[in-house]
Amino acid sequence: MSCVAALQAGQRVPQPPRILTIAGSDCSGGAGLQADLKTILMLGGYGMSAITAITAQNTTGVFAVQALAPDMVAAQIDACIGDIGVDAVKIGMLGSAAIAHLVADRLEALDVPVVFDPVMVATSGGILADGDTVAAFARLMARATLTTPNLPELAALGGEDAVRARTPALLIKGGHGEDETLTDRLIWQGGEQVWQSPRIATRHTHGTGCTMASAIACGLGAGMALPDAVARARAFVRAGLLAAPGFGAGHGPLGHQAVDISALG
Repeated sequence: MSCVAALQAGQRVPQPPRILTIAGSDCSGGAGLQADLKTILMLGGYGMSAITAITAQNTTGVFAVQALAPDMVAAQIDACIGDIGVDAVKIGMLGSAAIAHLVADRLEALDVPVVFDPVMVATSGGILADGDTVAAFARLMARATLTTPNLPELAALGGEDAVRARTPALLIKGGHGEDETLTDRLIWQGGEQVWQSPRIATRHTHGTGCTMASAIACGLGAGMALPDAVARARAFVRAGLLAAPGFGAGHGPLGHQAVDISALG
């Protein structure tokens, strides 16, 4: 039942899952916490954010990055969790090794699903994590319910076997592959599940990883089983690619707002 229908029927509106995204800001709105919050809203969640870094970027590149002070990131996390509460967490760009470690400290004290997107390079090619930050990812992979690297990130983290040994569940995203058929693989305690879909020919792929991870977090926060949350997130990303508004001269943003949620299944 929708919120409007519940109100009309005199029933209490169901509480949305509370999703905290810990990520960098994309001023152009296509990726980062902006993409996360759009996704969470579209999928029925209540979005909150702890900003880790401010970037000057658009569809053509990343021009400047400024990480926030770790204490400020911690204060944002504490403010959200201490008052609103949280049902799931999505981690994206972290900005520094110090921020990565403080996020791990905070999340190790929480008993909620965590989706970790190990962001290293923007779609446009800008570097978003240095060597020390990547080294700190080990703690976050161990805490995460699911780690969601794309193929270049998987290679940078040591390959499939190395990542599987560090995290409870692994989603290998095939968007950077070259085959006409895109393959995503979920490996978790229940075994392995593979999704294959025709590759969508488009340059408007900015923020696909952020969108995927936050969509999964929204599903887990609502109580969905992991494979179901991944399947719905994949459908949302694909629908967003097809609905892209065509903005920008480079890798444009998805059409989050144009997705028909009722058609996702």
